Amino acid sequence: MITVRVPATSANLGSGFDCFGLALSLYATVSFARSERLKIEGCPLEFQNETNLVYVAYTHTLKTLGLPAEPVNITISSSIPIARGLGSSAALLVAGVLGANAMHGSPLDRQRCLAICNELEGHPDNVSPALFGGCVASVLHENQPIAIPFIVHPSLCVLALIPDFELSTSLSRSVLPQTVAFKDAVFNGSRSAILGKAMETGNAEWLAIATQDRLHQPYRKGLIPDFDVIRSIVMNAGANAFFISGAGPTLLCIYTDPGFADRVKDALINTHAHWTCQTLDIDKQGATLRFK
Repeated sequence: MITVRVPATSANLGSGFDCFGLALSLYATVSFARSERLKIEGCPLEFQNETNLVYVAYTHTLKTLGLPAEPVNITISSSIPIARGLGSSAALLVAGVLGANAMHGSPLDRQRCLAICNELEGHPDNVSPALFGGCVASVLHENQPIAIPFIVHPSLCVLALIPDFELSTSLSRSVLPQTVAFKDAVFNGSRSAILGKAMETGNAEWLAIATQDRLHQPYRKGLIPDFDVIRSIVMNAGANAFFISGAGPTLLCIYTDPGFADRVKDALINTHAHWTCQTLDIDKQGATLRFK
Protein backbone atom coordinates (compact mmCIF):
# COMPACT_ATOMS: atom_id res chain seq x y z
CA MET A 1 0.00 0.00 0.00
CA ILE A 2 1.13 3.56 -0.77
CA THR A 3 -0.14 6.62 1.10
CA VAL A 4 0.19 10.15 -0.25
CA ARG A 5 -0.30 13.21 1.95
CA VAL A 6 -0.85 16.53 0.15
CA PRO A 7 -1.16 19.97 1.78
CA ALA A 8 -3.86 22.53 1.17
CA THR A 9 -2.82 25.55 -0.84
CA SER A 10 -3.71 29.20 -1.16
CA ALA A 11 -3.26 30.64 -4.63
CA ASN A 12 -2.68 34.21 -5.83
CA LEU A 13 -1.60 35.80 -2.50
CA GLY A 14 -3.15 39.04 -3.68
CA SER A 15 -1.11 40.37 -6.59
CA GLY A 16 0.23 37.03 -7.83
CA PHE A 17 -2.89 36.08 -9.76
CA ASP A 18 -2.66 32.55 -11.20
CA CYS A 19 1.07 32.33 -10.44
CA PHE A 20 1.83 32.49 -6.68
CA GLY A 21 0.81 29.82 -4.19
CA LEU A 22 1.40 28.87 -0.57
CA ALA A 23 1.22 25.39 1.02
CA LEU A 24 -0.71 25.20 4.30
CA SER A 25 -1.06 22.67 7.13
CA LEU A 26 -4.40 21.14 6.17
CA TYR A 27 -4.03 17.80 4.41
CA ALA A 28 -5.62 15.31 2.08
CA THR A 29 -4.33 11.80 2.78
CA VAL A 30 -4.95 9.21 0.05
CA SER A 31 -3.99 5.53 0.16
CA PHE A 32 -3.64 3.21 -2.83
CA ALA A 33 -3.67 -0.58 -2.85
CA ARG A 34 -3.87 -3.24 -5.55
CA SER A 35 -7.39 -4.45 -6.20
CA GLU A 36 -9.38 -6.62 -8.59
CA ARG A 37 -12.02 -3.90 -8.95
CA LEU A 38 -12.22 -0.16 -8.51
CA LYS A 39 -13.06 0.70 -4.91
CA ILE A 40 -13.09 4.26 -3.58
CA GLU A 41 -13.79 5.05 0.06
CA GLY A 42 -13.85 8.17 2.23
CA CYS A 43 -15.88 10.44 -0.06
CA PRO A 44 -19.59 10.88 -0.94
CA LEU A 45 -21.17 7.99 -2.84
CA GLU A 46 -21.56 10.10 -5.99
CA PHE A 47 -17.76 10.31 -6.28
CA GLN A 48 -17.01 6.64 -5.61
CA ASN A 49 -16.57 5.90 -9.31
CA GLU A 50 -14.45 6.67 -12.39
CA THR A 51 -15.24 10.40 -12.14
CA ASN A 52 -13.39 10.75 -8.82
CA LEU A 53 -10.58 13.28 -9.23
CA VAL A 54 -8.02 10.98 -7.63
CA TYR A 55 -8.88 8.18 -10.03
CA VAL A 56 -8.99 10.56 -13.02
CA ALA A 57 -5.45 11.69 -12.16
CA TYR A 58 -4.38 8.09 -11.50
CA THR A 59 -5.52 6.83 -14.91
CA HIS A 60 -4.19 9.91 -16.71
CA THR A 61 -0.77 9.23 -15.22
CA LEU A 62 -0.94 5.57 -16.29
CA LYS A 63 -1.72 6.74 -19.82
CA THR A 64 1.31 9.04 -19.71
CA LEU A 65 3.40 6.01 -18.67
CA GLY A 66 1.98 4.00 -21.56
CA LEU A 67 0.03 1.73 -19.22
CA PRO A 68 -3.65 0.73 -19.40
CA ALA A 69 -6.20 1.84 -16.84
CA GLU A 70 -6.45 -0.54 -13.92
CA PRO A 71 -8.65 -1.12 -10.87
CA VAL A 72 -7.29 0.16 -7.59
CA ASN A 73 -8.47 0.55 -4.01
CA ILE A 74 -8.42 4.26 -3.08
CA THR A 75 -9.08 5.52 0.45
CA ILE A 76 -9.44 9.27 0.94
CA SER A 77 -9.25 11.24 4.18
CA SER A 78 -9.16 15.02 3.82
CA SER A 79 -9.31 17.95 6.23
CA ILE A 80 -9.26 20.46 3.35
CA PRO A 81 -12.70 22.09 3.06
CA ILE A 82 -14.30 21.79 -0.38
CA ALA A 83 -15.02 24.83 -2.58
CA ARG A 84 -13.40 27.23 -0.11
CA GLY A 85 -10.36 28.38 -2.12
CA LEU A 86 -7.88 26.10 -0.35
CA GLY A 87 -6.89 23.81 -3.21
CA SER A 88 -9.00 20.76 -2.32
CA SER A 89 -9.27 19.66 -5.96
CA ALA A 90 -5.59 20.27 -6.66
CA ALA A 91 -4.63 18.16 -3.64
CA LEU A 92 -6.64 15.20 -4.96
CA LEU A 93 -5.12 15.53 -8.42
CA VAL A 94 -1.60 15.63 -6.98
CA ALA A 95 -2.39 12.57 -4.85
CA GLY A 96 -3.63 10.65 -7.88
CA VAL A 97 -0.58 11.48 -9.98
CA LEU A 98 1.93 10.66 -7.24
CA GLY A 99 0.01 7.52 -6.27
CA ALA A 100 0.00 6.13 -9.80
CA ASN A 101 3.67 6.98 -10.24
CA ALA A 102 4.66 5.31 -6.96
CA MET A 103 2.52 2.23 -7.61
CA HIS A 104 4.53 1.63 -10.78
CA GLY A 105 8.09 2.12 -9.61
CA SER A 106 8.29 5.96 -9.53
CA PRO A 107 9.72 6.49 -13.03
CA LEU A 108 8.63 10.15 -13.07
CA ASP A 109 10.45 12.89 -11.17
CA ARG A 110 8.60 15.73 -9.44
CA GLN A 111 9.00 18.07 -12.41
CA ARG A 112 7.31 15.58 -14.72
CA CYS A 113 4.61 15.01 -12.13
CA LEU A 114 4.09 18.78 -12.01
CA ALA A 115 3.59 18.83 -15.78
CA ILE A 116 0.95 16.09 -15.53
CA CYS A 117 -0.80 17.88 -12.67
CA ASN A 118 -0.84 21.05 -14.74
CA GLU A 119 -2.40 19.20 -17.67
CA LEU A 120 -5.22 18.15 -15.37
CA GLU A 121 -5.64 21.38 -13.39
CA GLY A 122 -5.04 23.82 -16.25
CA HIS A 123 -2.72 26.10 -14.28
CA PRO A 124 0.13 25.47 -11.81
CA ASP A 125 -0.55 27.98 -9.01
CA ASN A 126 -2.11 25.40 -6.65
CA VAL A 127 -0.41 22.19 -7.74
CA SER A 128 3.12 23.64 -7.47
CA PRO A 129 3.04 24.40 -3.72
CA ALA A 130 1.04 21.20 -3.16
CA LEU A 131 3.91 19.24 -4.71
CA PHE A 132 6.88 21.21 -3.40
CA GLY A 133 5.63 22.98 -0.25
CA GLY A 134 6.33 26.52 0.91
CA CYS A 135 5.79 29.58 -1.23
CA VAL A 136 6.08 28.96 -4.97
CA ALA A 137 5.82 31.15 -8.05
CA SER A 138 4.86 29.28 -11.21
CA VAL A 139 4.81 30.19 -14.88
CA LEU A 140 4.00 28.34 -18.07
CA HIS A 141 6.77 28.49 -20.67
CA GLU A 142 6.06 26.84 -24.00
CA ASN A 143 3.15 25.11 -22.24
CA GLN A 144 5.44 23.61 -19.59
CA PRO A 145 5.19 24.67 -15.93
CA ILE A 146 8.21 26.12 -14.17
CA ALA A 147 8.04 26.36 -10.36
CA ILE A 148 10.30 28.75 -8.44
CA PRO A 149 10.36 28.32 -4.62
CA PHE A 150 10.79 31.11 -2.09
CA ILE A 151 11.81 30.65 1.53
CA VAL A 152 9.16 31.99 3.92
CA HIS A 153 10.43 34.01 6.87
CA PRO A 154 9.86 32.07 10.13
CA SER A 155 8.18 35.03 11.84
CA LEU A 156 5.20 34.91 9.47
CA CYS A 157 2.01 33.24 10.71
CA VAL A 158 -1.19 32.46 8.83
CA LEU A 159 -4.81 32.82 9.91
CA ALA A 160 -7.45 31.40 7.59
CA LEU A 161 -10.99 32.77 7.87
CA ILE A 162 -13.12 29.93 6.50
CA PRO A 163 -16.85 30.68 6.04
CA ASP A 164 -19.84 28.37 6.28
CA PHE A 165 -20.67 28.70 2.57
CA GLU A 166 -19.08 27.40 -0.61
CA LEU A 167 -18.00 29.35 -3.69
CA SER A 168 -17.33 27.50 -6.91
CA THR A 169 -14.26 28.37 -8.93
CA SER A 170 -16.40 28.67 -12.06
CA LEU A 171 -18.62 31.32 -10.45
CA SER A 172 -15.61 33.15 -9.05
CA ARG A 173 -14.00 33.13 -12.51
CA SER A 174 -17.19 34.31 -14.20
CA VAL A 175 -17.14 37.72 -12.50
CA LEU A 176 -13.67 38.58 -13.80
CA PRO A 177 -13.40 40.98 -16.74
CA GLN A 178 -12.06 39.84 -20.12
CA THR A 179 -9.73 42.85 -20.31
CA VAL A 180 -8.15 45.12 -17.70
CA ALA A 181 -6.71 48.62 -17.80
CA PHE A 182 -3.01 48.85 -18.64
CA LYS A 183 -2.34 50.75 -15.41
CA ASP A 184 -3.95 47.92 -13.39
CA ALA A 185 -1.77 45.33 -15.12
CA VAL A 186 1.31 47.41 -14.27
CA PHE A 187 0.06 47.83 -10.69
CA ASN A 188 -0.15 44.06 -10.19
CA GLY A 189 3.00 43.24 -12.10
CA SER A 190 5.11 45.60 -10.00
CA ARG A 191 3.71 44.24 -6.74
CA SER A 192 4.02 40.57 -7.64
CA ALA A 193 7.64 41.29 -8.58
CA ILE A 194 8.43 41.96 -4.91
CA LEU A 195 6.05 39.41 -3.38
CA GLY A 196 8.61 36.61 -3.15
CA LYS A 197 11.17 38.85 -1.48
CA ALA A 198 8.55 40.17 0.92
CA MET A 199 7.74 36.60 1.98
CA GLU A 200 11.44 35.76 2.36
CA THR A 201 12.29 38.78 4.51
CA GLY A 202 9.02 39.05 6.43
CA ASN A 203 9.16 42.81 5.93
CA ALA A 204 5.73 44.06 7.04
CA GLU A 205 5.69 47.14 4.80
CA TRP A 206 6.71 45.15 1.72
CA LEU A 207 4.08 42.47 2.45
CA ALA A 208 1.33 45.06 2.73
CA ILE A 209 2.33 46.55 -0.62
CA ALA A 210 3.14 43.28 -2.42
CA THR A 211 -0.25 41.66 -1.71
CA GLN A 212 -2.31 44.56 -3.11
CA ASP A 213 -4.37 43.65 -6.16
CA ARG A 214 -6.49 45.18 -8.90
CA LEU A 215 -6.98 42.17 -11.21
CA HIS A 216 -9.33 39.83 -9.36
CA GLN A 217 -10.21 40.81 -5.78
CA PRO A 218 -12.18 43.98 -6.64
CA TYR A 219 -14.51 41.78 -8.72
CA ARG A 220 -14.66 38.74 -6.45
CA LYS A 221 -15.16 40.50 -3.13
CA GLY A 222 -18.84 41.07 -3.95
CA LEU A 223 -19.34 37.29 -3.73
CA ILE A 224 -18.07 37.29 -0.13
CA PRO A 225 -20.38 38.88 2.48
CA ASP A 226 -18.71 41.41 4.77
CA PHE A 227 -15.44 41.41 2.80
CA ASP A 228 -14.77 45.11 3.37
CA VAL A 229 -15.86 44.90 7.01
CA ILE A 230 -13.57 41.94 7.64
CA ARG A 231 -10.70 43.65 5.85
CA SER A 232 -11.08 46.62 8.19
CA ILE A 233 -11.22 44.31 11.22
CA VAL A 234 -8.07 42.36 10.39
CA MET A 235 -6.02 45.36 9.34
CA ASN A 236 -6.97 47.22 12.54
CA ALA A 237 -6.08 44.07 14.50
CA GLY A 238 -2.55 44.14 13.09
CA ALA A 239 -2.47 41.97 9.94
CA ASN A 240 0.57 42.42 7.72
CA ALA A 241 -1.38 41.21 4.68
CA PHE A 242 -4.96 40.23 3.84
CA PHE A 243 -6.30 38.63 0.66
CA ILE A 244 -8.78 36.18 -0.82
CA SER A 245 -7.45 32.63 -0.78
CA GLY A 246 -7.55 31.32 -4.33
CA ALA A 247 -10.99 31.84 -5.83
CA GLY A 248 -12.45 32.30 -2.33
CA PRO A 249 -14.42 32.48 -0.17
CA THR A 250 -11.73 31.76 2.45
CA LEU A 251 -9.83 34.89 3.45
CA LEU A 252 -6.19 34.68 4.51
CA CYS A 253 -4.27 36.89 6.93
CA ILE A 254 -0.50 36.97 7.35
CA TYR A 255 0.64 38.30 10.70
CA THR A 256 3.43 38.23 13.30
CA ASP A 257 1.73 39.49 16.51
CA PRO A 258 0.87 36.52 18.82
CA GLY A 259 -2.33 38.24 19.97
CA PHE A 260 -3.65 38.88 16.47
CA ALA A 261 -5.78 35.74 16.01
CA ASP A 262 -7.69 36.21 19.28
CA ARG A 263 -8.46 39.84 18.47
CA VAL A 264 -9.88 38.86 15.08
CA LYS A 265 -12.01 36.01 16.48
CA ASP A 266 -13.64 38.36 18.99
CA ALA A 267 -14.41 40.95 16.30
CA LEU A 268 -16.05 38.57 13.79
CA ILE A 269 -19.04 37.70 15.98
CA ASN A 270 -21.43 40.20 14.34
CA THR A 271 -20.70 39.41 10.68
CA HIS A 272 -23.40 37.91 8.42
CA ALA A 273 -21.71 34.56 7.73
CA HIS A 274 -20.19 32.27 10.31
CA TRP A 275 -16.40 32.36 10.01
CA THR A 276 -14.09 29.71 11.43
CA CYS A 277 -10.73 31.20 12.38
CA GLN A 278 -8.02 28.60 11.88
CA THR A 279 -4.35 29.25 12.58
CA LEU A 280 -2.22 27.33 10.11
CA ASP A 281 1.44 26.60 9.60
CA ILE A 282 3.15 26.99 6.27
CA ASP A 283 3.85 23.47 5.04
CA LYS A 284 7.48 23.25 3.92
CA GLN A 285 7.53 19.64 2.67
CA GLY A 286 4.80 19.52 0.07
CA ALA A 287 3.38 16.15 -0.90
CA THR A 288 4.92 13.18 0.90
CA LEU A 289 4.70 9.42 0.29
CA ARG A 290 4.70 6.51 2.68
CA PHE A 291 5.26 2.93 1.53
CA LYS A 292 3.89 0.02 3.54
